[in-house]
Amino acid sequence: MRRTTRIAPLLAITAASLLVAGCSATGSGAPDGAKDAAVADDTTASPRLTVRSADDGKGGDAPSAVARPGGGHDGRLATKSALKVASFDRNSGRAVITTPAVRPSPSRPSASSGSSSSAPSGTPSYPTSSGSPSATSPASPSATASKSAPPPKTDVAAGDIIASAPAPGAPQGVLAKVTKVVGRTDRGTEVTTAPATLDALLGGSTAHGAVPVDPASVKVEPLAPKVKVSWAKTGGLHFGPKGAQLPLGRLRLDVGAALPTPPGGPVSAEASATGYVQLAPEVDFSYEGGKGGGVGGASLTLSGKWSSQWELKGRAAASTEAEPLRVPFAKLHADPVIQVGPVPVVVNLDLTCYLQVDADGKASVDVKQDLKGDFTVGGAYQHAKGWTPVAEATMHGTPVRATATAAGKVKAALGAEASLGLYGSVGVTADVAPYLRAEVAGTASAATDGTASATGSWAAFGGIDVSGALRAHLDIFGTPIFDRRIPLGPLNREWKLAAGHRP
Repeated sequence: MRRTTRIAPLLAITAASLLVAGCSATGSGAPDGAKDAAVADDTTASPRLTVRSADDGKGGDAPSAVARPGGGHDGRLATKSALKVASFDRNSGRAVITTPAVRPSPSRPSASSGSSSSAPSGTPSYPTSSGSPSATSPASPSATASKSAPPPKTDVAAGDIIASAPAPGAPQGVLAKVTKVVGRTDRGTEVTTAPATLDALLGGSTAHGAVPVDPASVKVEPLAPKVKVSWAKTGGLHFGPKGAQLPLGRLRLDVGAALPTPPGGPVSAEASATGYVQLAPEVDFSYEGGKGGGVGGASLTLSGKWSSQWELKGRAAASTEAEPLRVPFAKLHADPVIQVGPVPVVVNLDLTCYLQVDADGKASVDVKQDLKGDFTVGGAYQHAKGWTPVAEATMHGTPVRATATAAGKVKAALGAEASLGLYGSVGVTADVAPYLRAEVAGTASAATDGTASATGSWAAFGGIDVSGALRAHLDIFGTPIFDRRIPLGPLNREWKLAAGHRP
């Protein structure tokens, strides 16, 4: 049998901020091959920025953008910049900025006096503010600038807002405001910074688009011995297990794990879970500047195609009074860069794939299911309503095999726990967990082939749980801060795979 389940968003989102999974990488309404500069429909309309996958620095240095003091909502948007973040220390906020050349800037006051040449660019290795080398940021900037060098005249000044793709010391990107130009080092201009928000760069513009995450850029850390990884990059080919060709843009994880069984149980009752999950994740981004200043709307969501086939077999005994048994089998991480007009927006994506079992060790099952569909989780902001959660999924479950014997119950999930953020700040957490569930009453023994014996009833179900929360860090858009977590759910839908009864 086959059934479709849809989890509707908790609250409706306006058409302006709703992003549809699967739209082109150039963004909604943006012409193909559009330039990085903002494009306005007319002289009075809000500038419309293209949204596309960024170069990620593969063609050179990491891209960056700068908004000058007085920019933003007065119409002066951020522009593509030659400034580069040579090093960054997130703990202290100190950074070293390099420029290809120095040009006098008489039209804009500098944060320092005097003049000098720009220092050559490079990737220095400085101590942290504590004076000892950092294990996580080997390229942290120097705690002090060169005392013998005269104050520099550079292309960076106090008040500048800098956005950069991942850079030395900042693997999750940089979004910061320059608070002070400290001075020149042998590697560049050292500055102190404070956290900034995207509205200072995007101002009164609008931007809508979805960008797929390149599966080849995803770092996978296996946490179990029987985990195999394969992927198919769009525009290229990569074959999965046993020569099966994956759909382009998909990432596949194959897993097999033994599960705890009742003490003293027969060898034939040993429990296991095996199968695979395929993902094609996309990041949906939306921003709309307010007409009178501030942010009118914004959204950040993770969506994607989901396909899995897996089997639960045996007599599992993986239940505790407090929590079911959760076995993580792989961690995935990616920092895709979305180019929003001239601004590189760094998205931080983490996924932990896991098996979870809640069973009483009495029922013996052999349940296998094909599952296909898609999901969307995240948050959307409207000036009049604030932040609201987005939780949506469409799943199609088809039983391949289902048998059950002996009274008892079991529930097992093959899911993914996700976190989504910008520039190192987590804004959304979500748990997408398709599951199998079986329950047996009496002494029933039955299967999908129609065979049955003894008396009692049995049933097997497929389902999906979606849970999670919005975090205060979504204020990185420049929206008001909320002081609590806004839950995505919990949401649950379930469908029957097979059932039987014998009087």
